Amino acid sequence: MTSWQSKWLRIDYIKGSRRFSNLCWSCILFCGAMGFFLVGLSSYIGKDLIPILSSEQIIFIPQGIVMCFYGIAGLFFGLYLWCTIFWDVGSGYNLFDKKEGIFSIFRWGFPGRNRRICIRFVMKDIQAVRLEIREGFYPRRILSLKMRNRKDVPLTRIGEDSTLKEIEEKAAELARFLRVSIEGF
Repeated sequence: MTSWQSKWLRIDYIKGSRRFSNLCWSCILFCGAMGFFLVGLSSYIGKDLIPILSSEQIIFIPQGIVMCFYGIAGLFFGLYLWCTIFWDVGSGYNLFDKKEGIFSIFRWGFPGRNRRICIRFVMKDIQAVRLEIREGFYPRRILSLKMRNRKDVPLTRIGEDSTLKEIEEKAAELARFLRVSIEGF
């Protein structure tokens, strides 16, 4: 999360779906699904469409049909993942404006009527910066704002890989800017 800050304004940029890991997974998924589909189709035609993937041992009914189905399903999932990467779903920013007294969360969604997601809060309602840290097999590090008479507002993604030092520094900088305490250490 890159940020920009002045005396009255702070903007934290949020990375969306355009990540290297998503790009790798979409390529792997596309190649695997295409392989399944072409081997299933090869079993129907009776001729290998991909020389390194032999379909001699595969009977079209039921194995070839199942492979074609899995291939088509994988291609649809791959297309979905490529679309989220192309549209950069989930990217946006958190804006803290001391002059206006407003805290805004902006995110890009899927194309359509609700593509732009913008939620505004009054900064007076912010009680503290909350840091939830759980170590173990599935470590969980979540930075959120504790609000009056509302649920906590998360500022980081659930799957975001931040080190303990990075998330603590982000929490400290934000608490210093907002002049509130930090909870959850």
